[in-house]
Order: sequence, then structure tokens, then C-alpha cells
Amino acid sequence: MIRSNRTIHRTADGRRIPGTWRHVFIRNGGDYYLTDLTIYADGLVDCWELVTLAEFERKLASGWVATTLEGGARASGHELASWKFAEPYTWLTPELLLAEVRDTIARLNGRPDSTGRCLALVDVFLADRTEANRAAARTAYLAIPESQRHYALGDMDYKDWPLQVLVAGPGGALPDGSEGDAEAAGDAEGASADVVTAEEYEEAVAYFEERDRWAAEYAARTPVDGPEQSYGPALQIYQTFPNGRSENPGKSALRNGYPAPIELDGTAYPTVAHAYWALSVAGTEPAAREAVAAAESAHQARRLATAAPRREGFDGARTAVMTRLLRAKYAQHPELAAVLRGTGDATVLYDDDSDFWGDNGGRGRNWMGRLLELVRAELHAEAVGVG
Repeated sequence: MIRSNRTIHRTADGRRIPGTWRHVFIRNGGDYYLTDLTIYADGLVDCWELVTLAEFERKLASGWVATTLEGGARASGHELASWKFAEPYTWLTPELLLAEVRDTIARLNGRPDSTGRCLALVDVFLADRTEANRAAARTAYLAIPESQRHYALGDMDYKDWPLQVLVAGPGGALPDGSEGDAEAAGDAEGASADVVTAEEYEEAVAYFEERDRWAAEYAARTPVDGPEQSYGPALQIYQTFPNGRSENPGKSALRNGYPAPIELDGTAYPTVAHAYWALSVAGTEPAAREAVAAAESAHQARRLATAAPRREGFDGARTAVMTRLLRAKYAQHPELAAVLRGTGDATVLYDDDSDFWGDNGGRGRNWMGRLLELVRAELHAEAVGVG
């Protein structure tokens, strides 16, 4: 089964093409090679070379992408191991693997895969229980790759047993390839191996009705502790170099270089940036630290700190140091705390020269944005009396 939560991408014509991958064996010169089969949203498949879906189907048919394994044949995984097959067993067929690849392409494009199409037709049947609708649902069920049918309902107790029974109908035969699955149904006691009884059918209908009720309740639920998604749009804090305070600074007040003096351990700093860079200087260099703290601008403070010896181990402590400085800033400047609180629960994207601190168009780790969100949450907590 192809797990589409393994995400990768390739770039084509300046666009990111999402993809995912699974393991397969390639047979080349009589030997088998364990490799990655990569499937992309635009329908291309990489199996030692990038090919179209039609070309991939031909490679499957020829056995070059192997779905049968020959006993005694040599196999290897690149830079991993080599071995010979003793009693190999595989449930894959060319048709099954091709169906899985087609499903993966559909999911990568946000379209219903074979399972989604089947469940949609099941809903149609449950709303209008004609034999024509049942037949359509049955056909769609059989179109699901056999390796994925057990997962169609997302229920590892019943697996796909209720689905088999529903599309077969009372007195009907279970879909081909489904015999024996009754034992996996868990609570479906007395389930027959081939023909659906009236009792089994009623159990299956009740299963889907309960499943629909649960899904509706889940979709309509309101989490007790608040929404799961941000209710505010993302907030971009672009890099600026303010010359002085403003009566209405807006989000520029959230910049570390904004002139909001803070006092920490008896020392005053013009900005958070001054304090951060001063604290990064080794304790054996008090003059350098004082010079950083007294620098004319945040940029100058950084330049002076860069030229001075660094405090040993500062890289491991820097996020904790910055958190302490941000707490001091917003505790000592309530008007700026109000600006930060006013951003609600929006994701904060902070641009910076550093890809560690800044988001920088998605290239950076955005630690400053995350710490601002943390301090904002603490301010919200104080406001409701749990801080």
C-alpha cells in the first residue's frame, strides 16, 4: 500500500510537484534491486527513470518493475545488503500495483481515490436503495485495490465487512475475493462465508447509519477549549528599521529593534535586540558588552557583538534568552502588549536576516514568530486570570 503521507516534491518549470513513494523491486539482468518508486501529482513515476503512467504500465507488464519474486534469485538494497530469495511471497500483481499508483495520483491532486468513489456511491445507495445503485456501489468496491479494501472504512475491528455485506445485499453473494473476511469482522458474530443473511444485512445498514451519525456529530462539534484552526489570517512582520517610537506603531512595534527600552537584572537596554546581542557576548568581556548595550542602533549592536567573543554555549540557550527578553518587553510596555494581544491567534511570520529567527518566505525556521505566539498566549492567559 502506498502511504501518501510520505511527502516529497520535484521542481518542474519553476513549480513544486508534490509526490510520495513506496518500495518496489526492479529486475535488471536477472537480479532484483530494492528501490524507491516515486509517484508525482502530474502523473509521472520515477523508477530509476522518470516515466509516464503508460510507460510505467509497460514496465510492469514486462516484469522490469517486479511483482513476482523468483526463489534463489539474487537481490540487493543499495549500500544496505544483498541476499538470495529462499521462499519469496508477494501479494502484488501488476494490476494491483498500477491501481495503487492511480489512487495515489488522485489523492495527490485532492481528488477522490477508488475508496472515496466507492463510499460516495454507498451514500447514494443508502439514500435511494435501488438495485441499480447497489450494483454501482458493488462495482466501485471491486475497483478498490484488494490490498486497500480492509482500510476503506478506517475501522480495524470490522475492516470492510459491513461494506461487503451492504453491496452484496440480503441473500447475495459476497464480492469475489472477499470470502473469509467475515472472521476479521470482530463483532459480526455468525457471519457467513459467502451468502449474506437478512440479519447480517441489517447489522451492516445499522453500522453505516451509526457511522453517519458519528461523522455528523464530529463535524459539528465545537472543541471545549477553542477552535482547532487560527481564526485570524497569518500576520507577516516585515523587516523594518524604525528610527523612533510612534503613537500608532502597528505591527512594527513587534520588531525586536523597535525602541522599547527594557530593564533586565539592573541593566537598561534600548531595545530587545540590544539586550539579546549584549547577552551573547562572553562574560569575560564586560567592556564589549557595555558597548553593545549602548550602541546607536540595533544593527550597530549586532555588528559590535559579532566582533566580540561569544558566550560559550549561547546557541543552545538563545531561544530561552529571547523568550525572557520578549516577556520583559511586553510586561514593561503594556501598550505594546496590547498590540501583540490584538493579533488574536494569527500565525506570526517574522522576517529576519537570520533563517533561524525569521520565516523569510518559508525558507527559515521562524523561531521569532513562534516565540511571539508563545508570549502572546501568556498575555491572553494573564487576561483571563490563569497566567
